[in-house]
Amino acid sequence: MIDLYFWPTPNGKKVTILLEELGTPYRIVPINIGRGDQFQTSFLAISPNNRMPAIVDTEPHDGGAPISIFESGAILFYLAEKDGRLWPQDDFRAKYEVSQWVIWQMANQGPKFGERGHFARLDASFGDQSYAQRRYNDEVHRLYGVMNNQLYNRPYLAGNAYSIADIVSYPWTVSWRQQGVDFDEFVYVKRWFEELSARPAVQRGLAVTAGPVEDPASLTPEEQDRRRKILYNQRARPVPGV
Repeated sequence: MIDLYFWPTPNGKKVTILLEELGTPYRIVPINIGRGDQFQTSFLAISPNNRMPAIVDTEPHDGGAPISIFESGAILFYLAEKDGRLWPQDDFRAKYEVSQWVIWQMANQGPKFGERGHFARLDASFGDQSYAQRRYNDEVHRLYGVMNNQLYNRPYLAGNAYSIADIVSYPWTVSWRQQGVDFDEFVYVKRWFEELSARPAVQRGLAVTAGPVEDPASLTPEEQDRRRKILYNQRARPVPGV
């Protein structure tokens, strides 16, 4: 059984999509990142970077004690390798073709798309954000171009076979409209996106939730202030007990 520490963000949905594709049994453990659950001591023992998703596999392949994995890319590597699907292990060229596109997503698409969303949401009280917004709008556009050029002569990001390279990138393209992207400019990404969107396992993975949606208006001013203090301008956490 996989315990998935999860909140329904693109990074969380990478894992639910893969779990659904593999048919692996899993249990959702909600980590409400808006409330600050990711800073709980028990969660930090699993995910020291205070980010979800993370997993605990109670039945690891080596038959030993439960194993915990954090970082969505590492989780996809682990689950695909354990199941023997969606990340080729016997063909080293194919293996690293997939691997490099997973790392591309983790180092480029996810962070840059996330920064674009962050700066787009800031209001005037945070000062002039025009440079940051232009920088990350341009970077999102550039990265869609990288995908488009990769997909113009192959069906999937890593070649002819659907893999975790596609699964890791797909959830970050779901909000392409909000990202200010015109899919007619990236026709090969559009074709890829529409094919993946029709997959039943992708649909099931996207539909996974972690409880009822919270209404921000229901929060007291005190709770809003508490959340701002822990979620914004984070700095290094002190070593426990020092």
